[in-house]
Amino acid sequence: MAEQEQWHWQEPATAWRGIGIYHVTLTVTSRQPLLGTLVIPNNNPAQARVELSPLGAQVKDCVQEIPKHHPEVRIIGLRMMPDHVHIILYVTRSMPCSIKEVVRGFWQGAKKLGRQYSLSTHQYNMLGNGRCGNERKEEAANENNETDKQKTDSRAIPFCTNKAPEANCRPDPLFAEMPFIRPMSRRGQLKAMIRYVQLNPQRLATKRLMPGFFRVQKGIEINGRSYDGVGNTVLLLSECFAPVHVRRTMVYAAEHGTPNPLRDYMNGCVTAARQGAVLVSPFISPQEIQVMEVLLNKQLPFVYLADNGFRDYYKPQDSLFDACAAGRVLILSPWQYDAAKRHITRADCKMLNTLAEEIAQHLS
Repeated sequence: MAEQEQWHWQEPATAWRGIGIYHVTLTVTSRQPLLGTLVIPNNNPAQARVELSPLGAQVKDCVQEIPKHHPEVRIIGLRMMPDHVHIILYVTRSMPCSIKEVVRGFWQGAKKLGRQYSLSTHQYNMLGNGRCGNERKEEAANENNETDKQKTDSRAIPFCTNKAPEANCRPDPLFAEMPFIRPMSRRGQLKAMIRYVQLNPQRLATKRLMPGFFRVQKGIEINGRSYDGVGNTVLLLSECFAPVHVRRTMVYAAEHGTPNPLRDYMNGCVTAARQGAVLVSPFISPQEIQVMEVLLNKQLPFVYLADNGFRDYYKPQDSLFDACAAGRVLILSPWQYDAAKRHITRADCKMLNTLAEEIAQHLS
């Protein structure tokens, strides 16, 4: 398929030429860590950082060149990771082209860098590692230092699709997948996204140091239903569970001058959690979210039901990440991941609330 035919965007009917803020993510082909190395001093995620490879430094320079080609665009966030890049772009005034074309220009430039890297890698492997016969055998015999043997030159990481001679080497593009572009449209969204981008090294370090709590676990069976989960499954062995489901009648009554039932119910949920119950809920309504925030602040455990499954390399959202790392949260979903899913439906809400009550009743 031609490159132009592969280039799809989330909202193809939208020009995206006007003022706006966009979060752009590009992922290296096959998730190869070509852009840098994660360093975790003293095994402390708070000190984690990414040391860029020569290729990573070139890609970073390529990102920073965007405003030179498009003066309407400012870079307000950039995070280079070993196998992907996060960029937050601010379009300050209407552009003659769309944000699609801006990102496409960067993508093309990065692809050239990837090809140059791949060809230089291939040449290095051919010249440095492709020799054979007595000359290479003599060199191998003299390589007695184990430490030196274990050192890997970043240039020797293969990036070609085959091992044919140099003339036939076909490098994969550096970023094979199309960029993910997300427009910022809600109050507070930009602040949360900047924090997410800034904390990416710490989050990756946490996942590597505690992989068990972030690995997607398949086929968790509860009352005959199968769930996928991320987090601490030991929570399912607790002695007491309670669902959190704020009924619409409580909210309606509170809005019309009778706040006691709603207040007492929410306080009762938190009290039950303090007394050892593990609360179970999709935490959909604003009142349920308030309960979850109290649980997070008080470091109390709970089970969160998600309205979508888990994609590869899934990471919990900002508010849940630290609690998941500490083993205080289990996130369950009865569905497979659907990349096209944007919003939770009313049917989803009813289903998840029913499942929360079913899980709490079955496990208690």
